[in-house]
Amino acid sequence: MKLNRSMMALMVAGAMAVPALADTCSADKQTTSTSSTCSSTKTIVAVASEAGSFKTLVAAVKAAGLADVLQGDGPFTVFAPTDEAFAKLPAGTVENLLKPENREQLKAILTYHVIPGKVMAADVKPMQAKTVNGQKVNIQVIDKTVKVDNAKVVKTDVAASNGVIHVIDTVILPKAQS
Repeated sequence: MKLNRSMMALMVAGAMAVPALADTCSADKQTTSTSSTCSSTKTIVAVASEAGSFKTLVAAVKAAGLADVLQGDGPFTVFAPTDEAFAKLPAGTVENLLKPENREQLKAILTYHVIPGKVMAADVKPMQAKTVNGQKVNIQVIDKTVKVDNAKVVKTDVAASNGVIHVIDTVILPKAQS
């Protein structure tokens, strides 16, 4: 389902630019929109690697053995935490997760950031979306800001050949399994 125009306006108004993520298409540079609807010939992993603001995410994807998957056909929608988002985690968390013995936990966290299919900002609606992890993330608009669980979407529709990236400011964590 499509968002109505007022919901889309809220989404764009709630987002802010991520300077380290340069648009690689010929979009009108005069606009202040934070979405990019152009297509790309690069995979999600390549786009994230070249952006410069996802070094931790890319290292984690590789450590979890997910790089080949996210370079595959897809399509995927990735809620990509920036390096600053990972820095918000308690000291030592990232280093601990990158250890080989914690690969499954890291994989569970990373796959919680991925939704099967390509979901552009215009297609988003308040809902719970099933992730590749199997759990659902809560997508909502609060005070004109799009949130995915407790993370704020700060840039939308970063195109990749096998899906789309929506940049978030916080690492989202799956619910504890009992």
